[in-house]
Amino acid sequence: MATTPPETAAPDADVPAPAFDSSKALTTFVLAVAVLYFGREVFVPVTLALLLAFVLAPLVNLLRRLRIGRVAASLLAATVALGLIVAIGAVIGTQIAQLTTDLPRYAATVETKVSSVRAYTVGRISAFTDKIGSQKRAAETAAPVTAATPATASKPAAQPPAGSGGAAPLDLARRYLSPILSPLATFGVVFVVAIFALLQREDLRDRMIRLTGASDLHGTTVAIDDGTRRLRRYFLTQLSINGTFGVVIGVGLLVIGVPNPVLWGILSALLRFVPYVGSFIAAILPMTLAAAVEPGWSMTLWTLALYVVVEGITGQAIEPMVYGRSTGLSPFSVVVAALFWSWLWGPIGLILSTPLTLCLVVIGRHVRRLEFLDVLLGDQPALTPVESFYQRILAGDADEVRDQAELLLKDRALSSYYDEVALKGLQLAAADAQRGSLRSDQLRRIRTTIVEVVDDLDRYPDRAPDGASPTPDGGPVAPSPALAQPRAVADHATDLAERWSRAGAVLCLAGRGLLDDAAAAMLAQLLGKHGLGSRTVPFAAVARDAIGSFDAGDAAMVCISYLELSGQPSNLRYLIERLRRRLPGVPIVVGVWPAGDAVLKDKALQASLGADAYTTSLTGAVDACLDRAKQVEHRTAA
Repeated sequence: MATTPPETAAPDADVPAPAFDSSKALTTFVLAVAVLYFGREVFVPVTLALLLAFVLAPLVNLLRRLRIGRVAASLLAATVALGLIVAIGAVIGTQIAQLTTDLPRYAATVETKVSSVRAYTVGRISAFTDKIGSQKRAAETAAPVTAATPATASKPAAQPPAGSGGAAPLDLARRYLSPILSPLATFGVVFVVAIFALLQREDLRDRMIRLTGASDLHGTTVAIDDGTRRLRRYFLTQLSINGTFGVVIGVGLLVIGVPNPVLWGILSALLRFVPYVGSFIAAILPMTLAAAVEPGWSMTLWTLALYVVVEGITGQAIEPMVYGRSTGLSPFSVVVAALFWSWLWGPIGLILSTPLTLCLVVIGRHVRRLEFLDVLLGDQPALTPVESFYQRILAGDADEVRDQAELLLKDRALSSYYDEVALKGLQLAAADAQRGSLRSDQLRRIRTTIVEVVDDLDRYPDRAPDGASPTPDGGPVAPSPALAQPRAVADHATDLAERWSRAGAVLCLAGRGLLDDAAAAMLAQLLGKHGLGSRTVPFAAVARDAIGSFDAGDAAMVCISYLELSGQPSNLRYLIERLRRRLPGVPIVVGVWPAGDAVLKDKALQASLGADAYTTSLTGAVDACLDRAKQVEHRTAA
């Protein structure tokens, strides 16, 4: 059964989403909050009932597989849940009654500790006030004494009206029974609604689909399955972790010697459903009791240490390992959601904040109009790695670029990072530069940052780390399978001749673009990691007026890098002609990094340009150079 009413995107995914109307969205949000606030007497029990039905749904399915009817299975599951709740309540009540009986024994210890603390505090305050208030006391002593004001006669106590006979029985019943009957009534409503929800799960699901997305059954079904899977995993993992937490706390308190450890273990497990602060709230009562039991403070300190250690291990080690990416919520959204739902629905809202927020994230993930919910509350990065790379080099923050690169290089080769992230980020910068959106100082900052990043990443080999695998969600962080491990590493394991390994064997020539030299620097670095000597050459060195004096050295190959051709490759053709005249017989490889450029699709255009090979990735350029070196060595050996 699905507990969330997710909508789905429009059937035609190519149709752009409507423009976001901020005033209409704000009005809708205010109305929704007002309805939830003023209707909390109805919404809270219904929400609790639906979540309880969701938790009991797997048990109902198990009973149905045992050939038990739908009605009997639903009633049996609800009875089991009611029995567990009553049993836990009975244990808590028994423990509280026992604790209440034993409290007078701890009164003397509490009074002694309170007196000692009070004496210490008063003594320190008195010493401080005596030091700074001597002049004030002297002035008060010298002041004339005024006559005391006669005390006002006390008024006689108000007498009840004659013949009233005290409070009426109905008033007494209302005063003492209402606090008990109200929670019991809510509890009964929750169970009744949960039973009916279990009995009509399929019908409720079909009605949700009809209301929210009958025109796109596939999308709506995916949304329901996504919400069901995330909520089920959240509840099961949270129940398992909190139950284990309560058991460990109870055993620890038993070893320490705190009375009623069963009570504190159960309360610790229950209160830990409150995000972040629940376990620390649960620690207050056993610490107070430990202070009342023992004359000293060692039991109190051991109790505090127990909670700190167990919560630290659970929250910082076990939960990240168990949850992983299962909930889909960012830590910030969990805190904000806890504040919002506790303000809206009180303590119940605090407990329900995480599952309710998770429902909103699922809705935002599948409804384009509400996508902002997934952006604000979800754990997916707000920017893709490419966008984040461009934003950071634009800000000139080489350290953040390096942090991102180190994270991505845990499951990919260096060439894959350059191809999948860095080059695409540079393409965004080149497009903005061509439109005139970047100032000259911004371009200089980008070029400087890229140089620093390439230098910092020189220590990484161009191979995928052992045991690395793409991210499971297949998102933009995952490397392309063809680029996760360069083919050159496997196909060209033989040593290269001295001619190809010395500096300048491959000339990495930057195009005329403002950022082409950054791509040439990346290619030169990768060639060096595969045993090929390289040298970067700026475009100005091979310009029309400088080609005659250009010193190519012992170049055996030329690789030209172009981040942006813009469909007008005439300058590339002239450049290749100049290189042919200056370096006859030297093969030329052109790296056109925007994969959609026309030069990569039009064979006639490629022939007119005159290059020997074209590639769209640094990995392909490295392979082309290694292939050429291998061919030359074979011919030389023959």
